[in-house]
This record gives sequence, C-alpha cells and structure tokens, in this order.
Amino acid sequence: MAYTPPERILKRYADLLVNFALNGGKGIKKGEVVFLQIPECAKPILLPLRESVLKAGGFPIIEYLPDDVARHFYENASEDQLLFFPEFYLKGKVEQADHFLHIIAETDKHELETIDPKKIMVRSKAWKPYKDWRDEKENAGKLTWTLGLYGTEAMAKEVSLSLEDYWEQITKACYLDDENPVETWRGIEKQISEIKEKLNNLKIEKLHLVSKDTDLMVKIGKNRKWLGGSGRNIPSFEVFISPDWRGTEGVIQFNQPLYRYGNLIKNVRLVFKEGCVVECSASQGEEVLKEMVATVGAEKVGEFSLTDSRLSRITKFMGETLYDENVGGVNGNTHIALGSAYKDTFPGDPSVVTKEQWDEMGYNDSVVHTDIISTENRKVTAYLEDGTKKVIYENGVFTL
Repeated sequence: MAYTPPERILKRYADLLVNFALNGGKGIKKGEVVFLQIPECAKPILLPLRESVLKAGGFPIIEYLPDDVARHFYENASEDQLLFFPEFYLKGKVEQADHFLHIIAETDKHELETIDPKKIMVRSKAWKPYKDWRDEKENAGKLTWTLGLYGTEAMAKEVSLSLEDYWEQITKACYLDDENPVETWRGIEKQISEIKEKLNNLKIEKLHLVSKDTDLMVKIGKNRKWLGGSGRNIPSFEVFISPDWRGTEGVIQFNQPLYRYGNLIKNVRLVFKEGCVVECSASQGEEVLKEMVATVGAEKVGEFSLTDSRLSRITKFMGETLYDENVGGVNGNTHIALGSAYKDTFPGDPSVVTKEQWDEMGYNDSVVHTDIISTENRKVTAYLEDGTKKVIYENGVFTL
C-alpha cells in the first residue's frame, strides 16, 4: 500500500500554508479569495487546505489539475492552439484572487521529453500577459502566493528515496514535526530578517563568487534590497536579491540537476560576458537549455541567492527546485535564476515604477524564471561602496 502522510501532518501543513505563508507570513484575512491549485495526485492535501481556508473565513476556489495531460496537448496542438491565450478567463481570475496557493506534485517528471522545446517556449511566451497581470497586482500589494510540495511515488523514485523518506524531508523542512509549525516559522523569519538587515546595511556594489568550477562577478546595482522568507515559498531559507543584470561576468557551473519543462537537465555551465550568457552547455537536456536561453530575457540574470546551512533541515536532493534551492547539507547552496527579476527587491513602491525606469536600473524582464543550483563549497566576497571588501559567505554559512 502506498504511503500517505498522517492526517495530523497534512492538517499542520495546510494550516502553515494558509495561516502563515499567504499574506507575507501573516496568513489570510476573513473574506479573502484563495485559489487552491491542486494536482490530482495531491488530492489528500485538498480537503485540509480547503478546511483551513474556510476556518479562517476565506473563500476557497478549487482548481483541480488532472495528471499526465501536458504531453497529449503538445503532441496534438497546432501552432494557433499553442499561441491561444484565454484573456478574459485569466484576467478575471487575477482580478478575483487575493491569494494563489499552488501545490507541486507530479506523476511523471519526464513527461515532455522528446517534445520539441520550441513548442514549450512558444506556449510559455504566449501566456506572459498572465504573469504580468499577477506581478502587477502583487507589486501593488493586492495579491500574494505561495508554493508547497506534495510528495508522490514517482517523485521519490526519481531521487532514489522511498516515499516515506521523501515525506520525512518534507516534514523536517517545513517543521511539521513541531506541534505548532506556524510559531516555529515565525522564529525562522526573525533569523532570516537579521541576515537581510546586515546585508542591506553593507551597501554592496558587487559580489565575487568563487568555487572549484566557478568564478563569477555579480553587480548588485542601485535601488535594491535583500529579501528572504516571507512565506512566498514553504519552505524558504534562502536570502536573495535581483541584481543589475548588466554587471554579470565570468563562469558558473551547477552541480545539481534541474527539472524544467518536463525535462531533466544536468551539469549546466554558463559563461557570461557583459551581462549576457554567451556560452551554455549541459551533459543532458542541452537542447532544452539552449532553447530556454534563446528566449527574450532568459540570457540574463534575474536573481542571486544564498542559503545558510544552519537554517535549512533539507539534506537530500529532492528533484524539485522548491526544495533544492533551499537545501542546507554541508555547504548550503548558491543559485541564480535566469530570466525575470523580482520587482519587490526594489526598496520603494514597485507599483509606481515605469518600464523605462526598471530598464534603467537593470531589472531584467522575461517570461522565464529558472533557478539553477550549486552546492559546491564556495566563498562569496562583497565589494563595498567605500572601496573595502568583506567575505560574506564561506563553508556554507553567512559570515556576517
């Protein structure tokens, strides 16, 4: 019989996602609308999530997502059908929503292998207005979202874990083994806030990242602040910033596999010159990687992130970016995202900034936002505005 998490774990998980993760770590308010986007294979979490929303006085709208239908679409869709954008439906959805809560769960992590990656990217680009509408409402402070993970047999098998061991990682990572995970996460938020405050006070101009296979310079740029936690993802231990893409120079190698667009991509290597990827390679999935990088804006960096190994209880490769970008282990992790920047790293009100001003500040824009991760031991040195240098991260921990 397949393993199913105990009911008490699922209820704690649902409570954490609804009453902490949404609304920037504060939980939902009475009368707010929550879209619950739940894959078919994650059905056991659906009722606990709906119950949590109802008990909080919210209005749940269930989007029940069938498994194993994406490949069928790409095999049968014409170009016009790939480009079709249901404008009125999606616009109404964004207008109706106060929160989106999406559960990641899969039954086939290789579903789109052998599908022409051009088709996948055409579809992604066609749906960019939906992303823009969500971002606009979020930047105005009127929408929040969070992601959670529901482990399945296929996901566990992919990383050579039993389903019970896979759920042990989820339980530990989200502190679901605590009686009150919400209170525990409030304490974690405090620790992450202390790190962010120290980084923001340093006035960093650029960062130099060095490891065995990496030598990369990242320009931070003006009008930025470090972010982390806040419930956007559960779990989230990373501290990140959206840098000025124009100042990225050098090479970075990623030792963690990447599952993206229904494909597995391994051993990604990127070379940057004047802010753009000029070389990219992978030992597996290179065609998908190159098609993604060829997408407008995806050749530039939208995020730089570090995770302190002392905060995260994730110790296994999980095959899901949500967890792998937060892995602790021995060396913590570094990841960068190719593609769109997070506009809320702007220290002022992002809703009043024009597109021209975003461009002037070097905030990248793209339909793509793909995190790629390395757990190599590394040293990160900050070059400060006063001309001095300071090592801010080494041997998997912040040295602040």
